[in-house]
Amino acid sequence: MAGNQDANPSTKALIKADAAKLVKREVPIVGDNGKPTGKMRKVEVGADEVLDFAVRDDGAVVVVTVDGKKLFGSVKA
Repeated sequence: MAGNQDANPSTKALIKADAAKLVKREVPIVGDNGKPTGKMRKVEVGADEVLDFAVRDDGAVVVVTVDGKKLFGSVKA
């Protein structure tokens, strides 16, 4: 995977931060009563949440988070 290629931890953190910016996590919207409304919103992923990532040839970005979620994004906006 692309994240494992770099031995310098500070550079890898920068690369993880860039990958984190390219994906969003969907979370439920909670109403005033504290219960989910059935709607979802997208929130940013922090670099500290990224376990590993890969950038495919077609520009797709796959990020695996520390809690085991696989999130998808694209370098092509």
